[in-house]
Amino acid sequence: MSWTGWLILILIIQVIHFLGTWKLYIKAGRQAWEALVPVYNAVILMKIINRPWWWTILLFVPIVNLIMFPVLWVETLRSFGKNTYLDTALGILTCGLYIYYVNYTQDVTHIKERSLKPKSSSGEWTSAILFAVVAATIVHTYVMQPFTIPTSSLEKTLLVGDFLFVSKFHYGARAPKTTISLPMVHDTIPWFKKKSYFSGLEFPYFRMPGFQKIQRNDIVVFSWPVDTLVNITPGVQSEAAYKPIDKKSNYVKRCVGIPGDSLEVRDGYVFIDGKPNDLPDRAKLQFAYGFRTNGQMSPKIFEERYDITDGIGLDQELNAYYLPAVSDEALVKLKSNPMITEVFPYKKEKGKRDIGVFPQDENYAWNADNFGPLYIPKAGATVAITQKTLPLYKRIIEVYEGSELGIDNKISLNDTLVLLNGAPLTEYTFIMDYYWMMGDNRNNSQDARMWGFVPFNHVVGKPVLVWASFDDTDKGLLNWKPRWERFFTTVKGEGKATSYLWLAVLVIVGLFGWDFYRRRKRKSKA
Repeated sequence: MSWTGWLILILIIQVIHFLGTWKLYIKAGRQAWEALVPVYNAVILMKIINRPWWWTILLFVPIVNLIMFPVLWVETLRSFGKNTYLDTALGILTCGLYIYYVNYTQDVTHIKERSLKPKSSSGEWTSAILFAVVAATIVHTYVMQPFTIPTSSLEKTLLVGDFLFVSKFHYGARAPKTTISLPMVHDTIPWFKKKSYFSGLEFPYFRMPGFQKIQRNDIVVFSWPVDTLVNITPGVQSEAAYKPIDKKSNYVKRCVGIPGDSLEVRDGYVFIDGKPNDLPDRAKLQFAYGFRTNGQMSPKIFEERYDITDGIGLDQELNAYYLPAVSDEALVKLKSNPMITEVFPYKKEKGKRDIGVFPQDENYAWNADNFGPLYIPKAGATVAITQKTLPLYKRIIEVYEGSELGIDNKISLNDTLVLLNGAPLTEYTFIMDYYWMMGDNRNNSQDARMWGFVPFNHVVGKPVLVWASFDDTDKGLLNWKPRWERFFTTVKGEGKATSYLWLAVLVIVGLFGWDFYRRRKRKSKA
C-alpha cells in the first residue's frame, strides 16, 4: 500500500475512533472535537486514562502498536468503571468495538484518579510481560538484534555457533513492512512451522537515518534478495511464496564491492577497479584444496592439527582427499607434511562457464573462481542497456526498483530492442545503491556470485559484538561447548579479537547489586 493509501486508512481510523468515544471524552471533561483530531486525540486519551503522553508514540511504531491498541481499549474501559473480566474480554475480542456500546448505551462516570496498580498478581504479571515485550520489540527492531552464525562462509572471522549483536542504527534502522506480525519472530513461528506474519497489508519502505555508510569489506547482515521459499533449509523441498523484505531469510557476508565499483574475481581473489581488494587482517580467506598421501591418515586428527573447519572428504574420481576450506596458514602446514605428496587447488579456469553462477546467461562464461568484471550500480548512475547487458540488471529494474518500490516495471524483448513497459530502453538510471556480498570461505559460500546484487533496502544491520560462542551447536544443546575466548569480542578491529567477558560480568553484577540496593532502600522507607 502506498503512503497515500495509508493516509486515507489513518483518517478512516480517526473517524471510527471519534464515533466510538466522543461521548466518553465529554464525560471526562474534554470537548467532543478533541476525539477527532489525529495525534492530538491520542495525547488527550492518555490524559483521560491517566497514562503518560509518550504512549502516543508507541501507537505509530509498527508491530508495537499491535500490542498497544488492545491495551488502550482495556485502559479506556477501566477508566470508566468497566473493569470486570467480561468487560476486558469483550473489549479485546470485539477489537475495541465494545467501547461503542459503552459510549452510546451506558451511563458511566470517568474515574479521574484511577489507581494504575494491578488488583491481582496475574494482572501485575500481565502488565510486566506486556511492557517487556514492547521494550524488547523496540530494541530488536530499531536498535540491536541478536543473530546466530549458521554457516562457515565467514569462518576464521565469524564462526559457526557465534551469537552476535547486530546494530540496526549504524546504517539506519529499517522499519518493518509487515503491519501484522508476531513480535521478535522472523518469518516462521517456532515449532508450528507456520508463517508469523500477514502479507496482505504492508507499509511502504522506510529507513531511519544512519550515521555511517557501508564501507568496503564491512561484514553486513542483509535480507536474502532472491528468497522466495517458505523453508530454505538445505535438502528440504519447499513451495515458493512471496516474502516481504523484512521477512526474507537473513544472511551475513562481507561487502567486498560498494556502489560505483567495478568488480572482478580472479582465481577466487577480488579485484576492485583492477586492483586487489585489501582485506582487513582479521579476514582469513579459505579455498578448497585436494591432496594425496603416501600412507593412511586419521581424518579427525588431521582436522584438529590443521584447524580444518568444514571437514575432510574423499574424491574417489581423483583418488585424493578433499578439503573445502583451507587458509593460507593451513596450506603452508599441508605442504610441509612429509606424508603429503601433492597439494592442488580446486579452482575452475577462466572462461569455463558455471550455469549456477550469476547472471545465469550463456553470454557470460563466468564461474565462482573467475568472474566479471561487472559494474556495481550506484544511485543516480546510468548504464547502457542492451540485450547483452540486460541479464546483469534485469532483476534490479523489474524487482528491486520495480515491485519493491511500488513501480510496475516489465521488461520484454523485441528483435534487437529491449522494452521497458512497452517503450524502448537503451539506458537506465538507478534509484538505489547496490552492494556485492561474498564469503571469506570462497569455495563454500552461497553468495552474490550465485544470485547477484544486494539492494540497500535489503540491508538489515552491522554485526558489532560476539556476545557468546559455542562449538558443536549441531549436536544438541547439551553438547554445546563454550568458546570462552570469543565471548564478548568485537567483530571489527585489528589483530586478534580480545574477550571482554570479565567486563560484561562486572557490569551485570553491578546492575543486579544496584537493583538490590534500590529495592531494599525503597522497602525500608515504606
